[in-house]
Amino acid sequence: MYVLIGGAGLVGLSLAQKLVELGHTVAIIDIDPTACRYAREQVGAMAFEGSAVSTEVLLEAGIRKADSLAAVLRSDALNLAMVTLAKHYGVPHMISRMRHPDFVEPLRLAGANHIISTVELAVSTMVNAIEYPQIESMMHFDQGQIEVLKLAIPNSCYVANRSVAEIAQDSRFPTGSLIIGYQPLPHEDLMIPNGSTVLEPGSTLLIVTKPGCLHEVIDFIEGCEKR
Repeated sequence: MYVLIGGAGLVGLSLAQKLVELGHTVAIIDIDPTACRYAREQVGAMAFEGSAVSTEVLLEAGIRKADSLAAVLRSDALNLAMVTLAKHYGVPHMISRMRHPDFVEPLRLAGANHIISTVELAVSTMVNAIEYPQIESMMHFDQGQIEVLKLAIPNSCYVANRSVAEIAQDSRFPTGSLIIGYQPLPHEDLMIPNGSTVLEPGSTLLIVTKPGCLHEVIDFIEGCEKR
């Protein structure tokens, strides 16, 4: 996949690094020659010095052949301009970083397939880390309407040594929540469980739920063994 990234700041370079590691061909655009040199020499991406909202630079960077584009420039206005130009050149998949919520609708109208609010994401992540310290990690989808949380099973809790089917049929398990991943031990691969999968103490679950059900899910999973 050919991926074009606008902006060689921390986010742009980190994104480029991950994509290169995954085997994608990455081109990054930035006005900073030092950042471009770093992208070439340390990240292994192609780098084009200039404005990511310049049609000349975009064409030089190969926007016409890009499979995906990520606009992670320093301002929402620049990201909006880059997405608009990318749509003009027929890029099929576009992602944009967003700082101010006023830009959600303009970015959508411009054609952005995914809009990521870095401020909201960071704040939400920190709030969850404070409010739910037992959760190892949490991911947000569809503008925070869906949460996927990674949660360890304590040695003495209600779900320990019970099957996924038993848990799903329990009326106290929050409606609309679903166990989608199971890791028996930290060094073992994550697996997709079925109804007969028994959850062992000390294992880890991936659960999808609604934000309003987080407390219920945690209380249910970590509740005492006798109910």
